[in-house]
Amino acid sequence: MKKTRLTAFLLLLSTILFNGCTANLTDPEINFEPPVYVEQMPAKEEQQDFTSTGSLFGKGKNPLFADHKAMHVSDIVTVIISEAAKSSNTGSRQLSEADTSTLGGGLFSSTGANAAVNSKIATINGFTNLGFNSTSNSSYKGSGSSTKDASFTTTISARIVKVLKNGNYYISGKREILIDDQKQIVQLSGVIRPYDIDQNNRINSSQISDAKILYKTQGDVDRATKQGWGTKIVQSIWPF
Repeated sequence: MKKTRLTAFLLLLSTILFNGCTANLTDPEINFEPPVYVEQMPAKEEQQDFTSTGSLFGKGKNPLFADHKAMHVSDIVTVIISEAAKSSNTGSRQLSEADTSTLGGGLFSSTGANAAVNSKIATINGFTNLGFNSTSNSSYKGSGSSTKDASFTTTISARIVKVLKNGNYYISGKREILIDDQKQIVQLSGVIRPYDIDQNNRINSSQISDAKILYKTQGDVDRATKQGWGTKIVQSIWPF
């Protein structure tokens, strides 16, 4: 008997833990691995510089006139993150249905003057004159609405990790700030075109393909605003 109770308890505990593990108890995360096509596409070969030594417009270490845009692996580009998301959705639905059914029994009639026959017919009609009535009504009415307005603006420097064969750059950058024991993390990756980099070596986040942008905080405030894992497990198995 004790073994049966112990087995049942272990089974219940395993079910609770399994439901807890599958109830999205962990915070959502972003995988910053490069897209498949970035890994598969070969890197662009560095072109040999045929500029004469000492040329004013050369690409040497310290040319007098040069384009200061990021062009090579490990060059830095400034990314201006300016993201805004606004959405509004309203929906309503109403359904109604009414159904009525009537079923009556058959009646016998006689036009004769024979009183005995009419009496018999009246007796028969007393059994056959049966009826059935049914009425059903159903209705449903529902409505809902949602509104979202979020924005995020910051600046981060990213490094060119790979120059693709088609000339595009795969960039990645991360910034961590610790203020009053509160840690702020900003991370970004994506593919950009060199033509979208302006003369100040900056690019807007809206011009990044396959952009992945992460912003999160770590510290006492972050822990205080999150539910404990025990509460999440209870909510995951609570049927009501």
